[in-house]
Amino acid sequence: MLCDTLEQIYAEIADAAQRSGRTPDSVCLVAVSKRQEIDAIRRVISCGQQVFGENYLQEAREKIAACQKEIRWHFIGHLQGNKVRTAVEIFDVIETVDTIKTARLIDRYAGILARNPEILLQVNIGKEKQKHGVLPEKTEALLSTIRQETQLRVSGLMALPPWSGNPEDSRPYFIKLRQLAEQLSDKGLFTGAETVKLSMGMSADYTIAIEEGATLVRVGTALFGPRK
Repeated sequence: MLCDTLEQIYAEIADAAQRSGRTPDSVCLVAVSKRQEIDAIRRVISCGQQVFGENYLQEAREKIAACQKEIRWHFIGHLQGNKVRTAVEIFDVIETVDTIKTARLIDRYAGILARNPEILLQVNIGKEKQKHGVLPEKTEALLSTIRQETQLRVSGLMALPPWSGNPEDSRPYFIKLRQLAEQLSDKGLFTGAETVKLSMGMSADYTIAIEEGATLVRVGTALFGPRK
């Protein structure tokens, strides 16, 4: 069942990529496994999925220890300062950096632990008071400061558009994030990124996100079903 669902998601990713003039392998599926049982994650791994996203550090630590070492793990939750060391220790990609303080801590622990996590900046693309993320107009300054003060490699941007019952409502926000990334890329502010990464789109709107340039889509419910 999970393998069939995964296959269908990949087919939809391929169709959306082709509609945007790209190849299917230009889009990475991040299987969001928060609140899912380890057995379900292992079944999805057995179907061929190798990239997973987690929101909660303690939960993620147990899952990562129980799964194959070649699996790539993305942290997609809000990162508190006292949890940075753990995030650097166990995750390959941290998608939710939104302050210079967090970036400095990641850089510090990356040196201590001899780790080199890939970084994305979380942008509050809808300027919502209840959401984390750097404001779009302040993203360039944060990115510049990170480049000047740390050794981190920031390869792209991540965003959560305002919630809506209509997936099409997300499209303008995806366009805004892509345009922002293009502006910053033109200024050479991303680290060694031939293609700037854009993490946008979830279960309800990931095909729309791909049409607008997403290179990472975070899909949980559409793959695993409702969380327990």
